Amino acid sequence: MRQEILIVEDDKRLNDGIRLTLKGEDYGFFQCQTLGEARAVLREHQVSLILLDVNLPDGNGIEFVKEIRRRHQTPIILITVNNMELDIVTGLEAGANDYITKPFSLMVLRARVAVQLREKKNYSPSHFVMDRFEFDFEKMIFLKDGQKVELSKTEQRLLRILCENQGATVKRSYLIDEIWQGDMEYVDEHALTVTVKRLRDKLELDSRNPEYIKTVYGIGYTWAVKA
Repeated sequence: MRQEILIVEDDKRLNDGIRLTLKGEDYGFFQCQTLGEARAVLREHQVSLILLDVNLPDGNGIEFVKEIRRRHQTPIILITVNNMELDIVTGLEAGANDYITKPFSLMVLRARVAVQLREKKNYSPSHFVMDRFEFDFEKMIFLKDGQKVELSKTEQRLLRILCENQGATVKRSYLIDEIWQGDMEYVDEHALTVTVKRLRDKLELDSRNPEYIKTVYGIGYTWAVKA
């Protein structure tokens, strides 16, 4: 499955150079030159990795890392001219996964991108606590207001994907492929809609006006993050 990479770099030549270097590795790209553009992408799309310049025209990349980490665990590689040890530590403590200083070898960047995507594939959180809910996928314990909720295996798979991508829109095609593990030809086209409804019935106060499991019309679903 193609993995989407968000490049946030105001130097257009470098931005394009990064895309060209990674092109052909079954990656898709969103190219932004400001934090505003990057925020818009993250509101509408699910990405697998973020390549983020620290110094941008409309803000500081390290502060943006902290903002992202309040909602997502997407791997982040910082790109910057700041090579002081304190800058590196600050970036990593903010939540970045890796840090590369300019000028850098694009081949080295390619290797680091591959490492982060490989680690993301092998890592999946199993315990979520948010608002009125606590979900432990390893122990298969699902609590709403402290009360246990029984979920089917299909509902658990759907819920886990939504929890891992809180605040991001997850496409219907991706959900179907991940939940039914490639058996799409045997899955009724309404199976996902039915599974979403059943999960809402169990978790939402009003399944007809959901607070958490939101439909993004024409695209997919998202677990809404409350301010």
